Amino acid sequence: MLNKERVLEIFRETNLLLEGHFLLTSGRHSNQYMQCARLLQYPWYTEEIIAGLADEFMEDNVDIVIGPAMGGIILAYEMARKLKAVNIFAERENGKMTLRRGFTIPAGARVLVAEDVITTGGSVRETIDIVKEQGGEVIGVALLVDRSNGKIDFGTKQRAALTTEVISYTAEECPICKEGKFPVVKPGSRNIK
Repeated sequence: MLNKERVLEIFRETNLLLEGHFLLTSGRHSNQYMQCARLLQYPWYTEEIIAGLADEFMEDNVDIVIGPAMGGIILAYEMARKLKAVNIFAERENGKMTLRRGFTIPAGARVLVAEDVITTGGSVRETIDIVKEQGGEVIGVALLVDRSNGKIDFGTKQRAALTTEVISYTAEECPICKEGKFPVVKPGSRNIK
């Protein structure tokens, strides 16, 4: 079982939470950014948090754990290791999330989606669509951080190591942009168009 205070302690120790003016993967702006890759530098912390998340899905007979690239790859791997399931990942090709590298999902497979952080849930939804297109059954979504404060519903069991609300804005309504003091920074791994 996950202990929120311990999760926050680990997040502080790994400097996961950044403050400034950020362009999120969703295209929105925020004064906070959670760089989950900082946690992944420390396998012992990653293992500790994923063990707590895996406990939430231990009785769900997971066959496959899939993570969207980049953020979900290591998390899905560690989750699959804990659940003794197959591990695969989805990645973008020509702007569309897809399975490559010979990965497939057999019809009827029970699939858990693992992702590092969500704001709008776009990458998770695209990954869920892949699972369904392949004939798999999505039995849950495991997240390191749910920045929507639980507002995003994927229509399946959903657990997060941390659920919080990070305020975000469209570029047009962003108060930091209006002040003009700080340029927007894109610290993540995906380029926004």
